[in-house]
Amino acid sequence: MANAFLFFLLLIFSSNITFENIHACNQSERSSLLSFALTLSSPQLNWTSADCCNWEGITCNQGGWITHLQLPSKGLKLKEGTFLSSSLGNLTHLTHLNLSHNSLYGSLDQTEFFLSMNDLEILDLSYNLLFGVLSSSLPSSHIRMVDLSSNRLHGAVSSSFFQEAWNLTSFNVSNNTFSGPIPSSICHPSSSSLRHLDFSFNKFNGSISSGLGKCSKLQVFRAGYNYLSGSLPEDIFNSTTLEEISLLRNSLYGAVSDRISNLTNLTTLDLSYNQLSGVLPLHLGKLSKLKHILLDFNHLEGSFPLSLMNCTNLVELRMGANNLGGDISMLNFSKLSQLSKLDLRQNNFFGILPRSLYSCKFLKAIRVAYNNLEVQIEPEILSLKSLSFLSLGMNKRLTNIKEAMRILMGCKRLAVLSLASSFLGEEMPNSVEMADFNGFQNLLLLDLNSCKLSGIIPSWLSKLKKLLVLDLSNNRITGSIPSWLGTLPRLQALLMEFNQLSGEFPKELCTLPMLVSGQTEAQVGRIYLELPIHYSPSAHAKLLQYNYLFYNPLIHLGHNCLSGNIPIEIGQIQVLHQLDLSANNFSGNIPDQISNLKYIEVLDLSMNDLSGKIPASFTDLNFLSRFNVSYNNLGGPIPLSTQLQSFNASAFEGNLKLCGAPLSNKCQTTTGADAPDMSTQDADTKEHQIPWFYVSVALGFITGFWGVCGPLVLMRKWRYAYYHFLDNVQDSFHVMIAKCMASMRRKFV
Repeated sequence: MANAFLFFLLLIFSSNITFENIHACNQSERSSLLSFALTLSSPQLNWTSADCCNWEGITCNQGGWITHLQLPSKGLKLKEGTFLSSSLGNLTHLTHLNLSHNSLYGSLDQTEFFLSMNDLEILDLSYNLLFGVLSSSLPSSHIRMVDLSSNRLHGAVSSSFFQEAWNLTSFNVSNNTFSGPIPSSICHPSSSSLRHLDFSFNKFNGSISSGLGKCSKLQVFRAGYNYLSGSLPEDIFNSTTLEEISLLRNSLYGAVSDRISNLTNLTTLDLSYNQLSGVLPLHLGKLSKLKHILLDFNHLEGSFPLSLMNCTNLVELRMGANNLGGDISMLNFSKLSQLSKLDLRQNNFFGILPRSLYSCKFLKAIRVAYNNLEVQIEPEILSLKSLSFLSLGMNKRLTNIKEAMRILMGCKRLAVLSLASSFLGEEMPNSVEMADFNGFQNLLLLDLNSCKLSGIIPSWLSKLKKLLVLDLSNNRITGSIPSWLGTLPRLQALLMEFNQLSGEFPKELCTLPMLVSGQTEAQVGRIYLELPIHYSPSAHAKLLQYNYLFYNPLIHLGHNCLSGNIPIEIGQIQVLHQLDLSANNFSGNIPDQISNLKYIEVLDLSMNDLSGKIPASFTDLNFLSRFNVSYNNLGGPIPLSTQLQSFNASAFEGNLKLCGAPLSNKCQTTTGADAPDMSTQDADTKEHQIPWFYVSVALGFITGFWGVCGPLVLMRKWRYAYYHFLDNVQDSFHVMIAKCMASMRRKFV
């Protein structure tokens, strides 16, 4: 019995030794890891124990060989800037290499350690600072996933890279600077396991070659934000496993083929911001799994396919900025119970907005502006509890602003409300009519521009404490600008140009927190929207898309009847980017404090009654892209700076006393009625100066003369003593001369 027990203990002990030997770290690979650690500048890896298989990020197989090196998001940086030492090439059994989301800097061109990694299956170097070109072949025929996204890699992606991609399922090189065509020979009959391809955010160009149809298991194809052209290759519609096609922001043209209905597994189709034309496929509704369809900003025409109303899984429907048309009342939205975002803006739809839209209880965003619709705000809209984005303006008919506002107050989550060019000629609801006002507590943007509304700016707007943008431009609003506007804590964009406002520029506007301090603006942060908005900094600038609420801090009060001086307090709103006070009746000098607006890009003070000079401190305004002080009563020289002289002369014209570049009117350097003459000024100054030099000489002479002669005249003893002194001096002088003469005679005799 005792022998059996001893044998059992011996068996356990020997098995432990065997287990430990199996998992013991290979010493040569341990040395390789330590060599790699020495190339890192920060942070320090806690690789100190004897067995490297227990180190952070390291996994070994039963033979003690390292198979996994995974150190994502560790803040790793290299000392020498050369990506990975050759020591990692000794890890010949490595199957997983993940160093993503670090700060590794260096070139892949000089890296040959991949060549020895014949067992590599996962390669993830995404979100680093790597540059260089991609190798011509995969590091391993066993590789299943390659992610090199968000680096600085460039050059072409060779078709030969995929020649031995027998097991490749995912390939991601997005957010680099790759160029050239997308490889044509990605998929082969023997490599049909590829499921994910992402070439987006690069500089790929040319047409998309055929060949994707051979990827029999492809699920995701992304190549948005490139320079691709041509039409969609026909064979892409053979990849019936496709779930996502995302090719936005390219230059693709031609029609969308009817064969797209073959892609019955498609959930996302994003072809927005291209040049696609023709009519939409009639049987688009066969894509029953479709959730997101984005075809906005193309040249599509014809009617809206009624079959799309059968896509019951649809969440996002965006077809704005096309030439689509037809009677929108024919659309039945009642089956689209999952619909969250609807964007049909800037098309040619007509008819009445269907009430069935209110059955889509998950709707968060509706934008049907810039059509020919007959729209009314119905109480049923209150059933859309999640509605936060509503844009109905620029349509054929929308009336009764008072009732509309009363109803919309009940939309508690409403953040963006755009009703531009509506309620034509009606009166702005005043505070009495909105006495029970308690809504719009989450409103960020209120757009009522071009409505021809009359009346004054109502005080109920002062309750919109989250308001960022207020656009009341192009109306007929009268009265003064209320001082309470300066109390709105988040207001950063005030647009009230082309009205009939009078009175002075309220000093309270110069205390708007969002315009005074950049810290306040940072605290609010970016507020993301359900639908993107499009904003152009100027009339000729490129239209920019923002997925968050974005307006440069601005005050536009041009083309009104405002008067008085521009307050010097305007220098407090240092975050301001645009200030337009043109076509008013402002008078007095241009405040020098405007030069405190260091970020100002647009400054328009034209067509007023301003006088004096252009402040010399304007030379410090380095970001000006538009500047205009024309048609005032300004005079003197235009301050010299590379910024002001870069503007056209039209920005200064209409000021008869203004001179200097870029005007042809040169400044006078001699006497003149308007220019100060320095020589005349010097003469005038000298003429009125007291001749202190001559006064001091006269005083010195008088003092010296009477200081010596005065006592001699007034005191007899001094006079006798003085005469006696002179006699003695005379006698001494005669004796001295006599001696000198006698001495000279002796020398010459």
